[in-house]
Amino acid sequence: MIFICTGSRQFQFNRLLEKVDELVERGYITEEVFAQTAHSNYIPKSYSYKDFLSAEEFSEYQKKADLIISHAGTGALIGALKLGKQVIAVPRLHKYGEHSDDHQLEISNLLANEGYLRQVIDIDDLPGVIELCKEQPIFRKYERPSNIVSIIEEFIQKNAK
Repeated sequence: MIFICTGSRQFQFNRLLEKVDELVERGYITEEVFAQTAHSNYIPKSYSYKDFLSAEEFSEYQKKADLIISHAGTGALIGALKLGKQVIAVPRLHKYGEHSDDHQLEISNLLANEGYLRQVIDIDDLPGVIELCKEQPIFRKYERPSNIVSIIEEFIQKNAK
């Protein structure tokens, strides 16, 4: 099963949803596909979807998926990589009205360069990258500990004066 994750921010991600629909319609993707579509206004024709998922539903789809094609939000990517999933990051890009800036590109570049996932910048590259995931899967699980709590604690201590 392929799980498509578009995030929950107020921006659309039609570019990804449309491309996946095209690939299913053309028979390139034959696996079951489920998408979390959020604020996108594109309605998938060839696969199941739901606008928003509860945390439990999201986790279940991540666990069930063989491949996760996701926006490049840190939480979605790290969660999938900690499960040892094959991940294709498709960063939301400012030029398409998908986000306020291109920070997702920086995140996906970093994780791709470190060998955790593959990324797609040009949406027309998606079919080839899906095929690459099948032929040469990445078996690198993200196991770094989170340091967010220590960062917050340090910030509070510095600003509590």
